[in-house]
Amino acid sequence: MKKQSADTKHVNAAAESVCPPLKWAAAACDSLMNRYQPLELPPANRWHYHQGVFLAGMLEVWKETGDDRYVEYVREYADGLIDPHGNLYMRRDELDAIQAGLLLLEMDERYGAEDGRYRIAAAKLRGLFDTLNRTSEGGFWHKDKYPYQMWLDGLYMGGVFAVRYGMRYGEPGLADMAVRQERLMRSHMKDERTGLYFHAWDEKRQMPWADPATGCSPELWGRSLGWYGLALTDFLEALPDDHPSREELSRVLGEFVHALVRFQHRESGLWFQVVDRGDRPDNWLETSCSSLFVCAMARAVRFGCAGAPVWEAAQAGYEGLLRILKADEHGLVVPAICIGTSAGDYGHYVSRPAVDNDLHGVGAFVLACKAVHDAMKP
Repeated sequence: MKKQSADTKHVNAAAESVCPPLKWAAAACDSLMNRYQPLELPPANRWHYHQGVFLAGMLEVWKETGDDRYVEYVREYADGLIDPHGNLYMRRDELDAIQAGLLLLEMDERYGAEDGRYRIAAAKLRGLFDTLNRTSEGGFWHKDKYPYQMWLDGLYMGGVFAVRYGMRYGEPGLADMAVRQERLMRSHMKDERTGLYFHAWDEKRQMPWADPATGCSPELWGRSLGWYGLALTDFLEALPDDHPSREELSRVLGEFVHALVRFQHRESGLWFQVVDRGDRPDNWLETSCSSLFVCAMARAVRFGCAGAPVWEAAQAGYEGLLRILKADEHGLVVPAICIGTSAGDYGHYVSRPAVDNDLHGVGAFVLACKAVHDAMKP
């Protein structure tokens, strides 16, 4: 895709006909590569899911294009945070630190014969599942500083690595563990009114936001729902066809994406920061959740979990994302991305800052483009 000038306000969505989804994904990757050396990706010099989700998307582009610039960029990031003995510089008390382990699985597959550190480091992340604190039913606390709390985010942050690690290295019980985490979230956090899920659940009902009867946080926050949907699709991508949970997960994914369609903003094709409150004047259309929903919908259609109405919504969302893109001297700019956010009330979510090119949103946009690309294949 031709780089546009710094004074270009919006990228012309009509260019989609000559710039298909995978090229938009590559353009988003190239833009951040132009801005940052791998270890400068914010927050700099940290093993973290911010970098992990973006770089996981970059690896998807690499696999499709064969452009080794992308895998080498990811390797430089990983090598900067793993010492010669396979030790990782990371926090060990949160699910968020596990997500970037997805990069290690790919590095081990490509470079493992020459460098054993990636398998060692991945095994250290796998070991965290034996040490993380849990609720009375076995649900992982999202972080130690949030005791007895499960967050939707955690299904993607820890669960996808568990499933992929277990499938790759002969521990199928890890997949069963991850599926159990999803069932626990569904049992406690589903909102029967909308068919969607509350951001967080506090078993002890200690947080100010916790409903005294259910323990749930009060709002349906977009990106947490996006992580949940992404996790479901990644589970289905990784599990074998004969896995006993496939039918259940397929049904849950289908119900989830159909529920999302109800809350899509018809004029823009996007979704609101607080998904079900689009009538509130202070609510706003948010890019990372919109991208993750497009990704989940396109994958659900490809998996046969949803049909034409969901595909139409995914296409409208994808086109809506293209309409809001901007460009500067470095390349593509993905706007209107909520920064990192804990659980809270409505005012908490809508007052969170929205920024350009936050890795949450760029990574989600790359994954959305790749999912649309895959769904469009004959």
